[in-house]
Amino acid sequence: MESSLGGAEGKAWGVFQRTFHQVQFLLDHNRLLIKEINVNQESQIPESLSRNVMLIKELNYNIKRVVELYAGLPTSFIRSFSNLPSQVTAATGTYPAEQGLKRARST
Repeated sequence: MESSLGGAEGKAWGVFQRTFHQVQFLLDHNRLLIKEINVNQESQIPESLSRNVMLIKELNYNIKRVVELYAGLPTSFIRSFSNLPSQVTAATGTYPAEQGLKRARST
Protein backbone atom coordinates (compact mmCIF):
# COMPACT_ATOMS: atom_id res chain seq x y z
CA MET A 1 0.00 0.00 0.00
CA GLU A 2 2.85 2.40 0.72
CA SER A 3 4.12 2.29 -2.86
CA SER A 4 0.61 3.12 -4.11
CA LEU A 5 0.39 5.98 -1.69
CA GLY A 6 3.78 7.32 -2.76
CA GLY A 7 2.65 7.27 -6.39
CA ALA A 8 -0.58 9.04 -5.53
CA GLU A 9 1.29 11.58 -3.41
CA GLY A 10 3.65 12.22 -6.30
CA LYS A 11 0.73 12.66 -8.66
CA ALA A 12 -0.99 15.02 -6.21
CA TRP A 13 2.22 17.02 -5.81
CA GLY A 14 2.48 17.28 -9.61
CA VAL A 15 -1.08 18.61 -9.79
CA PHE A 16 -0.29 21.22 -7.15
CA GLN A 17 2.94 22.25 -8.88
CA ARG A 18 1.28 22.63 -12.30
CA THR A 19 -1.59 24.62 -10.82
CA PHE A 20 0.68 26.90 -8.82
CA HIS A 21 2.90 27.50 -11.86
CA GLN A 22 -0.17 28.49 -13.89
CA VAL A 23 -1.39 30.75 -11.07
CA GLN A 24 2.05 32.35 -10.70
CA PHE A 25 2.24 33.00 -14.45
CA LEU A 26 -1.17 34.68 -14.41
CA LEU A 27 -0.32 36.77 -11.35
CA ASP A 28 2.98 37.89 -12.89
CA HIS A 29 1.16 38.79 -16.11
CA ASN A 30 -1.47 40.68 -14.09
CA ARG A 31 1.26 42.69 -12.40
CA LEU A 32 2.49 43.78 -15.85
CA LEU A 33 -1.05 44.59 -16.97
CA ILE A 34 -1.62 46.74 -13.89
CA LYS A 35 1.61 48.63 -14.51
CA GLU A 36 0.59 49.31 -18.11
CA ILE A 37 -2.91 50.37 -17.02
CA ASN A 38 -1.39 52.81 -14.53
CA VAL A 39 1.00 54.28 -17.13
CA ASN A 40 -1.87 54.66 -19.59
CA GLN A 41 -4.04 56.30 -16.97
CA GLU A 42 -1.32 58.79 -16.04
CA SER A 43 -0.63 59.64 -19.68
CA GLN A 44 -4.23 60.75 -20.27
CA ILE A 45 -3.74 59.99 -23.98
CA PRO A 46 -7.11 58.97 -25.47
CA GLU A 47 -5.69 55.94 -27.31
CA SER A 48 -3.96 54.72 -24.15
CA LEU A 49 -7.10 55.20 -22.11
CA SER A 50 -9.07 53.25 -24.71
CA ARG A 51 -6.49 50.46 -24.55
CA ASN A 52 -7.07 50.27 -20.81
CA VAL A 53 -10.56 48.90 -21.45
CA MET A 54 -9.05 45.85 -23.17
CA LEU A 55 -6.32 45.52 -20.54
CA ILE A 56 -8.84 45.62 -17.69
CA LYS A 57 -10.94 42.93 -19.41
CA GLU A 58 -7.84 40.76 -19.73
CA LEU A 59 -6.98 41.42 -16.08
CA ASN A 60 -10.49 40.42 -14.99
CA TYR A 61 -10.34 37.24 -17.09
CA ASN A 62 -6.99 36.31 -15.55
CA ILE A 63 -8.36 36.83 -12.05
CA LYS A 64 -11.30 34.59 -12.93
CA ARG A 65 -8.86 31.91 -14.15
CA VAL A 66 -6.85 32.12 -10.91
CA VAL A 67 -10.05 31.59 -8.91
CA GLU A 68 -11.00 28.63 -11.13
CA LEU A 69 -7.55 27.07 -10.74
CA TYR A 70 -7.68 27.37 -6.96
CA ALA A 71 -11.28 26.09 -6.87
CA GLY A 72 -10.29 23.04 -8.91
CA LEU A 73 -7.45 22.03 -6.60
CA PRO A 74 -9.52 19.90 -4.19
CA THR A 75 -11.08 17.94 -7.06
CA SER A 76 -7.71 17.42 -8.70
CA PHE A 77 -6.24 16.35 -5.38
CA ILE A 78 -9.00 13.78 -4.82
CA ARG A 79 -8.64 12.46 -8.36
CA SER A 80 -4.92 11.91 -7.83
CA PHE A 81 -5.78 9.46 -5.04
CA SER A 82 -8.71 7.80 -6.85
CA ASN A 83 -6.53 4.98 -8.19
CA LEU A 84 -5.61 3.67 -4.74
CA PRO A 85 -6.63 0.04 -4.25
CA SER A 86 -8.17 0.74 -0.83
CA GLN A 87 -10.73 3.50 -0.87
CA VAL A 88 -12.46 4.79 2.22
CA THR A 89 -16.08 3.75 2.14
CA ALA A 90 -18.58 6.50 2.74
CA ALA A 91 -20.81 4.38 4.98
CA THR A 92 -18.21 3.19 7.48
CA GLY A 93 -15.33 5.63 7.09
CA THR A 94 -12.95 2.68 6.93
CA TYR A 95 -10.86 1.13 4.23
CA PRO A 96 -12.44 -2.00 2.71
CA ALA A 97 -9.40 -4.05 3.73
CA GLU A 98 -9.90 -2.99 7.36
CA GLN A 99 -13.53 -4.09 7.47
CA GLY A 100 -12.58 -7.76 7.51
CA LEU A 101 -9.89 -7.22 10.16
CA LYS A 102 -12.13 -5.99 12.95
CA ARG A 103 -12.07 -8.19 15.99
CA ALA A 104 -15.24 -9.39 17.55
CA ARG A 105 -15.68 -8.35 21.16
CA SER A 106 -15.63 -11.13 23.64
CA THR A 107 -18.71 -11.20 25.81
